[in-house]
Amino acid sequence: MSDQTPRKISKGPVILPLFLVVVAGLLLFSNFLLLGDFNIVDLWPLILVVIGAYMLVRGDFVITNDSYQFKLTRGSVESATVEINSGEIDVYIGGVSQGNADRLIVGQFAPQSRPTLDVQEDNHANLVFARHRTPWLSFADWDLGLSRDLPWQIVSSTYVGQITADMSQLIIQNALFATGLGDIHLTLPCEAFETVYARSLAGTITVIVPSGIHARITVEGGRFFGISIDENRFNEVDPGVFVTRNTYNLPSVDVVISGTFGDVFIS
Repeated sequence: MSDQTPRKISKGPVILPLFLVVVAGLLLFSNFLLLGDFNIVDLWPLILVVIGAYMLVRGDFVITNDSYQFKLTRGSVESATVEINSGEIDVYIGGVSQGNADRLIVGQFAPQSRPTLDVQEDNHANLVFARHRTPWLSFADWDLGLSRDLPWQIVSSTYVGQITADMSQLIIQNALFATGLGDIHLTLPCEAFETVYARSLAGTITVIVPSGIHARITVEGGRFFGISIDENRFNEVDPGVFVTRNTYNLPSVDVVISGTFGDVFIS
């Protein structure tokens, strides 16, 4: 299914786990007074040595924006789930270009972080992109184009990265976008079978509703989560619930937005 030769996933060096075992053992001996006058605190410089050696072995001691291009053919896949845990890396999600209409997914990600792919018996594909497979100092943005011809379940989360998802050309089963300190920028699809969720602890959430789409947007937030909305396009039917004007005869896209600090902009 892949246009690239699959890579063998390495379990990585054992330097860090071994160091933790040794330190834990020394602490245990020290607690039982088996080390005499030895002070384990004097070993703190070893932490820097081990971290440096670990980074050298992994080869991620240089900051890089190098990316890895990939394409996966759709084959017999009829529906798909993509899960993206990107940490501090920005994520861009959209539909594939017309020239890649036969692809399941096209895009780029950081080297050494090839996604896992599992196709189930019901022809449902599960793709997982995980930050822990990426070198520490690799900050290439993840840019993913998804097939426009099948329903997607999307789960994307970051700690401080930004999520930009243009779903206007996608079929959405359901979606969840969550950030810690990062912003979320969403363009809604024409139809979503289930609710689209956007959550941020301390970021800005921007929701764009293309013309001709009926959207019902619920905003949940405290006093530190501001709301700015285009009143020419939306009616507030209940406190914190906004519905697009003059689109009631169209399929509905339900969106739930929640945040603690920051702002939400709806247009």
